[in-house]
Amino acid sequence: MKTRNIIRTMVAACMTATIIGCSEGNTDLQYNSLIDDPQKEEPSDPSGPDEPQGPSNYDELYRPQIHYTPAKNWINDPNGLVFLDGTYHMFYQYNPEGNGWGNMSWGHATSTDLIHWEEQPVALTRDALGAVFSGSCVIDKNNTAGFGANAMVALYTSAGETGDVAGKQQQSVAYSTDGGKTFTRYANNPVIANNDDNLRDPKVFWHEATSKWVMVLAKGWARGCEFYTSADLKNWEHASTFVYDFPNRPGFQWECPDLLQMGDKWVLLLSVNPQGPLVGSGMMYFVGQFDGTTFTPDALDYPLWLDYGMDNYAGVTWSNTGNRKLMIGWMNNWSYSGDVPCSPWRSAMTLPRELQLVNINGKPVLTQTVVKEIEDIAGEWQPAGPGLDVKDAYQLRLTISLDKRSVVTLSNAAGEQFSFEISATERALIAHRTAASGKTAFNGTFSIPSMRAPLFTEDNKVTLDVFVDQSSVEIFTDDGTLSMTNLVFPSAIYNHLDIDGADSDASVRPLKRIWK
Repeated sequence: MKTRNIIRTMVAACMTATIIGCSEGNTDLQYNSLIDDPQKEEPSDPSGPDEPQGPSNYDELYRPQIHYTPAKNWINDPNGLVFLDGTYHMFYQYNPEGNGWGNMSWGHATSTDLIHWEEQPVALTRDALGAVFSGSCVIDKNNTAGFGANAMVALYTSAGETGDVAGKQQQSVAYSTDGGKTFTRYANNPVIANNDDNLRDPKVFWHEATSKWVMVLAKGWARGCEFYTSADLKNWEHASTFVYDFPNRPGFQWECPDLLQMGDKWVLLLSVNPQGPLVGSGMMYFVGQFDGTTFTPDALDYPLWLDYGMDNYAGVTWSNTGNRKLMIGWMNNWSYSGDVPCSPWRSAMTLPRELQLVNINGKPVLTQTVVKEIEDIAGEWQPAGPGLDVKDAYQLRLTISLDKRSVVTLSNAAGEQFSFEISATERALIAHRTAASGKTAFNGTFSIPSMRAPLFTEDNKVTLDVFVDQSSVEIFTDDGTLSMTNLVFPSAIYNHLDIDGADSDASVRPLKRIWK
């Protein structure tokens, strides 16, 4: 989505710096203590296996079976998420010309159930203003812009990279009157001009109380947000600026904002890089109030992390879904995104999640659970023994006592394994994506010995939902107060379960592949 050589330079710099770990006590950790020695296995070709001839059957090594991927080529941030006439539209950053970042355009996929996706033709490609970076879509029900009632209006960042627009990130508009099949660019783009490269990723929504459209933009390396308002989606006025200083994290950029009203509170979602909850990319959020022009955060201990794994970034929500807040993220990390061993595609989306804001011990916590539509592909629950009768993907439900430490290990016949422990004394979940998890040597930052997440429970047990696919493990508490998303690259899906420690109960159900 952005100029990636800058980001990779920052990530490299972080390797030798002290970062803040995601332990409950914010313990300082040395970066090198978090990374397994990449020489534990021979380096692999980061381009992955040879690109197959002909159309994909979606059954290549590491190809997700229940997560969205395009047939081929690179993807990153989800963009323009919008619901219209029974169809969920997911646009996304896409390279129509290759399997690495570049030529940024809006790819497009549609679904009627958030689970099964159909890839559509590319929606927007670069023009004279530059590449098409991230943004959002709204349904203009009242024809405020004059493009037509119920027009689908896309607002995105035009990223100039050549000629007289070099370095500019400006905001542009395109619209569709045929349900997202084709788009027409607004003749007077850009609608918000800008002379630098730190104003991007517009998220737009209708603010009922003021009868105006609101746009929130990320300030990139300037680490903040700008708010604009408009009556017609074309003429925008600057409303306010929000900045927040993190003294212990001065070297990260803010991207992909989203502002959600949740009851009597407002939640500001942001993706940050390269100093996420552990290293590389991550998602944080603020809780506070918004009056139509200004966001004011509550006095809380920030940053609040949405996900404690390595691979949930750029998540935003669908518009036009009423009170239901549905989010999907890019399942990757800028620290190693260009090296993951996938071909002919590179990168996937997370499972879609539903967000809620709950109160835990007097403090707001943003929860996320996999959408209920997952039931459409789920088989029957069965008791889970050591051997798991699974093939494509599956869901584990684990209830574990918190009277002592427990270790959960997922493994396969090749001896590859991903494990996590439940610390009863610390009320924490600690995951281990080491060199034993599968292929890791494609990038020295991929193998992580320890990822820690707090368990928000005073109960004497915890219930976890674990979604396992060919190249990912997503862990949630059943109430959604903990989420941990991680890529893995085993030679075959983990199909063996061991639980050592406290008393536990385990069930498993298969999840049918979403590809025809």
